[in-house]
Amino acid sequence: MNLQPSVAEVMPSTAPAARTARETRSPRRLRPSLIAASLAALWLAGCAVRPTPFTDAERVQSAQADRTAMFADQPPLAAPVTLEEAMARAIRYNLDHRLKMMEEALAQKQLDVANFDMLPRLTAQAGYTNRNHPLASSSEGLYTNTEVVPPSFSTDQNDRTADLMFSWNLLDFGVSYFEAKEQADRVLVVEQRRRKVMQLMMQQVREAYWEAVGAQRLSSRVGPLLAQAKQALDDSRQSQQEGLRSPLDTLAYQHSLLDIMRQLEIVRDQLDEARPRLASLMNVAPGTDFTLAPPEGFARPTFDMPMERMEETALERRPELVEASYNERISINETHKAIAKLLPGIEVQLGGHYDSNSFLVYHAWRAAGINVSWNLLNVLNAKNIRGLADAQHEVAHAQRLALSMAVLTQVHVARAELSAKERQFDLNRQINDVDSQILQHTHNATIANAQGKLEEIRAATSAMMSELRLYQSYGELESAYGQMLATIGLDAVPANVGSADLKSIEQSIDKEQLRWAAFGHADGVKTQ
Repeated sequence: MNLQPSVAEVMPSTAPAARTARETRSPRRLRPSLIAASLAALWLAGCAVRPTPFTDAERVQSAQADRTAMFADQPPLAAPVTLEEAMARAIRYNLDHRLKMMEEALAQKQLDVANFDMLPRLTAQAGYTNRNHPLASSSEGLYTNTEVVPPSFSTDQNDRTADLMFSWNLLDFGVSYFEAKEQADRVLVVEQRRRKVMQLMMQQVREAYWEAVGAQRLSSRVGPLLAQAKQALDDSRQSQQEGLRSPLDTLAYQHSLLDIMRQLEIVRDQLDEARPRLASLMNVAPGTDFTLAPPEGFARPTFDMPMERMEETALERRPELVEASYNERISINETHKAIAKLLPGIEVQLGGHYDSNSFLVYHAWRAAGINVSWNLLNVLNAKNIRGLADAQHEVAHAQRLALSMAVLTQVHVARAELSAKERQFDLNRQINDVDSQILQHTHNATIANAQGKLEEIRAATSAMMSELRLYQSYGELESAYGQMLATIGLDAVPANVGSADLKSIEQSIDKEQLRWAAFGHADGVKTQ
């Protein structure tokens, strides 16, 4: 007789006991986990980040470092500054222009990254796993709820894995391709913005340079005039105390002197502000002493290009319009990208794998596969997606048309402003000639004791102010000329010389001005 119990007789008695043991052990195992989680939370709370302001010493050090960096690697002003050198220094060292050049370089780096995103993915992965207990498990019958096999495991407690996967998703490649094309256009957009900054800067340099020239030639005359007026005021007050003249005449005389002194103080303030503005454009440290070497006389720039040719040139060359064209092309690529996202994604995978598990028959193997995925909801939303992309393209096109209209208006306004500044300069020059003659006659009459000091001071002040207005008017004329050039999109230098040395930039400025003259000679542009 077989006295050994069967498996079926043993299992019903052991399986419930095993389940009971697992159920009773589970809460006990959770207690160390809860304690560990609590300790981790307390530790993280102790490591919370708090605001840390800069100290006074750190701020002082940062300010000193910034001041040094602002004017680093710049040659000193060893000789009088010409207009071409001022423009070259602005192009080479002006911080706003340098910032735009850095933004352009950043956009190029972003394009390099976007091009790299189109490549397939090659992923390397390695791992190590350690368990304090084997990864053991058992199975229960679906209908009997009894354990059918004893607990077992097929994984080592220490396991090392390594994978090298090559994958390529065609949908991601298509989207990345259009994103790279958009980024390429953004590089060109940043370039056009840099052109716009440089054109505006050249216009400001022209105006600031001639204002600084006027300040250089007139600053030495303000002080003596103020001293002369103050001496006359003191003499008048002394006469008032002695009662040599009637009080009303004396007060009127003093009022005229004080009004002249007020005008001279205003002139001195204007002259003191002219040089720092030019120094800022050239990125010269404030307070630096430098002299200017302007050309002799006032060579008036004229612009006689036919209006139709000016409009055509502006529509072809203006940075804003070129930027708008690139933005429109970006919107077209956005439409292509939106359509590409509606297509199914196909991903190809190929890789090698390694697992140190001793229970495996093959520890290293290769695998290949292909996956297809498609978001069917995008198909239902295809009309809206394409409608949005088309609307963006239409908005970009409308913006370009509106900007074109504004550019044409600016061309006419700039031409009219240049003509107005020419007329104003002619009037100021005539006024300056008359005031100079009046000053000469007044000085001769004062020497002959035919007139008092007041008339000579008044005439000298009027002559100096008219000369100041002459320089200011010429600076405005040069600014209007620069605005006219910028309005039709002419650059001071070619785009590839922005980081060259000063001499090269000065030569490029001269060559570009000659090219403007040659360009305008056939179309009516001339520079006198």
